Amino acid sequence: MNQREALQLIKDVQRQCYEGAKIEVKAAHQGLPSRLYQTLSAFANSTGGGIVILGLDERQNFAAVGVAEPQQRLAELGDMASRMIPPLRLAPMVAHVEDKPVIVFEVPECPYQHKPCHYGPNGMNSGSYIRVSNSSRRMTDYEIFTYVSSRGQPTYDREPVCSATLENLDREIVTDYLAQVKREQPRRWRRLRLDEKSFSEQLQALNLAVRSNGDLHPTLAGLLTFGIWPQQQFPSLIITFVHYPGSKLGTKGPRGERFLDNRKFEGRLDEMLDNAVRRVVSNMRHGTLIEGIFHRTLSEYPGEAVREAITNTIAHRDYSPQARGSQVRIEMYTNRLVIITPGGLHGPVNEDNLEKELATRNQLLVHLLEETGMIENRGSGIPMMIAAMREAHLEPPQFHDSRASFRVIFKNHTLLNPETVTWLNQFADYSLTAAQRMALAYLRTNPSLTNSDYRRLNNTSTVKATQELRELVDLELIEMHGTRRWANYTLLAKIEIETPQQVTYATRGLNARQMKAMRYLKKHREITSALYCEKIAPDISQRMARKDLKGLEEQGLVIRIGRTRGARYVLSISE
Repeated sequence: MNQREALQLIKDVQRQCYEGAKIEVKAAHQGLPSRLYQTLSAFANSTGGGIVILGLDERQNFAAVGVAEPQQRLAELGDMASRMIPPLRLAPMVAHVEDKPVIVFEVPECPYQHKPCHYGPNGMNSGSYIRVSNSSRRMTDYEIFTYVSSRGQPTYDREPVCSATLENLDREIVTDYLAQVKREQPRRWRRLRLDEKSFSEQLQALNLAVRSNGDLHPTLAGLLTFGIWPQQQFPSLIITFVHYPGSKLGTKGPRGERFLDNRKFEGRLDEMLDNAVRRVVSNMRHGTLIEGIFHRTLSEYPGEAVREAITNTIAHRDYSPQARGSQVRIEMYTNRLVIITPGGLHGPVNEDNLEKELATRNQLLVHLLEETGMIENRGSGIPMMIAAMREAHLEPPQFHDSRASFRVIFKNHTLLNPETVTWLNQFADYSLTAAQRMALAYLRTNPSLTNSDYRRLNNTSTVKATQELRELVDLELIEMHGTRRWANYTLLAKIEIETPQQVTYATRGLNARQMKAMRYLKKHREITSALYCEKIAPDISQRMARKDLKGLEEQGLVIRIGRTRGARYVLSISE
């Protein structure tokens, strides 16, 4: 980061009055914050790292207060960075804002082989932090475990299931598999001399069984793939499916029902997969497209994308003893489908590179699933999901890695529905590409857009995405926040106009967050500062949320009920 970028970033933060998941602001007027190591650890453990700004005060609307004795602070910062494990190499710079020294520096992401980066004096268990929204939280023991295990190759799928014997395997299915190996892989069959071995020895040679204390037991991968009933040994290694009547938890249906459907799926992995996919598809809404004399059924979500997502969960979930009490969860809401996998992404794979990077947590299990035809194991699953959603004119799936779990979110909102096309017509005089129009349509229903989102939305390169996003910024249609790989983009408030009522909101000077809050209130009737942060603007603090809500109150748009910190806001009668 150079001086120009640093000053622009500071200007953006002050203008928008926000930090964000990738930016941390500290006043540091009297000295270096004693717990700054928490931010250093959290950013070093985050994809892409993050940026720290010292010398702005959030309580004063991010005004520049300056850092006292900046040279001394730089020395202290270098000492703190050297105490991190592994040590962090920072390159802080001093920028002057209103003649006051402000320190800006990048915290680089730590290589996955060394995560979790932690504060040495506190030890790994107490000194490891993770970034959640715009704050840093100490890692749980399980989150630390996922990072440590990602440094190497886990072998939990090869472990013996000592509570099971070969009688727990389905003999018929195993025999068919052996015949398949002999027929399709004769060289492997000959080299392992499987014709000369007994049935139990064949299972050992193919890693379906292993000896422990002299006794022969199925491996975990063998039991999950060929077992009669794996849940006899592992009751929680199942898939659950819940169809909720609303767009969030707690919403009840017209007859007071909490769920429209609630099922669990057990058995071998192939049985669970088939049954879960059928159940999800049966709960989807379907339409009919008439093309001449032919009729084509359109599902709410592309079936191939849903199947691939569920397949990935059972193939790549964490099967360590720490996670065997967690099940794969599928949650269907009125506006989205969420598939949750126990355990975060493995090894070098992260949210940004998961379309290209391939790292297998369960090598033996994936090998067996490939041989039995359940998966391809070519790294094509994520790109296929994105392509299927794009072809259906739906948003690309969203991917969220929290270390403890990995979520795939499919939204059912058609990007180019008639209402959106009408809305896009206001930009008819602009020379925009189809990809840029698609990005504007995306921003109409989403609070922000990243370079990664743009690439997935339009199947384009990083360079092309950066160029076309910059053109939209230059045309003053979107606004850029942050810099380089930390940048995200939002619609300018002046063009986020969908109805005459919103024209009124824009002329009143409401920002994009406040207009989104008004739409939320029209539907849900009330909101709190905590809900504002959760539903409207996850990257801002509750202090900033209360400021936005106070602005709505001053405009007479909402009425505050209750005390400041515990207050809820409802629409005024005039609205």
